[in-house]
Amino acid sequence: MATEIERKFLVKSTDFKQEAFQKNYIKQGFLNSDKERVVRVRIKDDKGFLTIKGPSNTNGTTRFEWEKEIDKEEAESLFNLCEKGIIEKYRYLISIGNHTFEVDEFLGDNNGLLIAEVELEDENEHFSKPEWLGKEVTGIAKYYNSNLSKYPYTNWS
Repeated sequence: MATEIERKFLVKSTDFKQEAFQKNYIKQGFLNSDKERVVRVRIKDDKGFLTIKGPSNTNGTTRFEWEKEIDKEEAESLFNLCEKGIIEKYRYLISIGNHTFEVDEFLGDNNGLLIAEVELEDENEHFSKPEWLGKEVTGIAKYYNSNLSKYPYTNWS
């Protein structure tokens, strides 16, 4: 069990790709996307994961998170039970100072959306912001993956 503290930003250019030290393919679906709890199944390259997240605090930075690795085949089977809307994306990892930014380049119905997250030890922790980092969207529900699966970016007006 852990508490996750993170901030989320839009990304205004693809310059981050030249700085990335890792790139992974991620496919994920939601077994439950209730606002009080999210249960997610994910395949990251060749590994499966089951994740449970609790509700966010009032400013959207902090929430309970539990994750367990499962067989890739088990994860594939669980996709059959998921709510409508599977998310596919590439995740890039970029080191900036003492932090690692995760930048998601969404595919499919969310194509064109780029979101960066940075995990912090404390809500008020200072971190360096790269040039490609755009507007902060921490706590804005429409940018949560569980919402993007139901209301994809390409359908926004």
